[in-house]
Amino acid sequence: MTSPKKKVIAVLPAYNAEKTVEKTLRDIPKDVVDEIILVDDASRDRTAEVAQRLGLTVLKHDRNRGYGANQKTCYHEALKRRADVVVMIHPDYQYDARMTGLLVHLIELDVCDLMFGCRIRTRKEALAGGMPLYKYLANRALTIFENLLMGTNLGETHSGFRAYSRRLLETVPWEKNSDDFVFDQQMIIQARHFEFRMGDVPVPTRYEPESSSINFRRSVVYGLGILWTLFRWKLHCWKLLRCSLFVDKSS
Repeated sequence: MTSPKKKVIAVLPAYNAEKTVEKTLRDIPKDVVDEIILVDDASRDRTAEVAQRLGLTVLKHDRNRGYGANQKTCYHEALKRRADVVVMIHPDYQYDARMTGLLVHLIELDVCDLMFGCRIRTRKEALAGGMPLYKYLANRALTIFENLLMGTNLGETHSGFRAYSRRLLETVPWEKNSDDFVFDQQMIIQARHFEFRMGDVPVPTRYEPESSSINFRRSVVYGLGILWTLFRWKLHCWKLLRCSLFVDKSS
C-alpha cells in the first residue's frame, strides 16, 4: 500500500533579494514543493513586491530582526500550514535549488531527519565557484572540528540549503536559538543532541554580486558563536550546566 504524499513547503528567508528571487523560484521543482513561503526581513528593496507578483505567500517583518529570527517566522508558518517536510532555500540564487528533490526524498523515505546541500566536493570547485579563500579555510576547519566533537561525518556544516522533517522541528527548541547567523549551527548541534539523523548531497553554488554574504567581522562573530554553542552543549551533556537549547520542547 502506497503511503500518502508528504506535504513539502519551501521557505525563503529573504533580505534584499529583489534581483535574485525570480531566478531562485524558477529552479525550485514544482513537482516536489507544494507551497512556497517567503519571509521578508524588512528589506530595503522591492523583495516583497516581487515575491507577491510571482505568486508566493509573503510575510513581512516590520523591522530587520536578523537571519535567525527570519527562519523562526518561516518554520512557525510552515508548521502552522501542516508541512511534513520544510526546505530552506536562500533566495539569493547562491544554492542550486534544482537539487531540492534529493534533500526532500531522503526525508520522505525516513532515511534522514535533516538534509544539507554540501557546497564543497573539491577545493578547486569551491574556489572556482567564487567562495572567498578565508571562508573556505574557516569552513573546512570548523567543519572538521564540529564533526570530531559531535561524532558526525558531514561534508559541510555551514550550508544554508537544508531540509527538515516535521518531527525534528517539533522536538528541537529552535525558538530559543539566536536571531543571528549562528542559528543554523545551533540547529545542527541540537539535531545531534536529540539524535536526529543527518545527511548531505553535493550541490553546485554560485557566488554572484547579488548573493548575500557576511563580512569578515561578522564571520568571526559567527565562528565564535559556534564554539560557544559547542562548549555549552558539552557542559550540558556532562551535566555541569543546564542549557535550554538542549531541552526537549515537551519537557
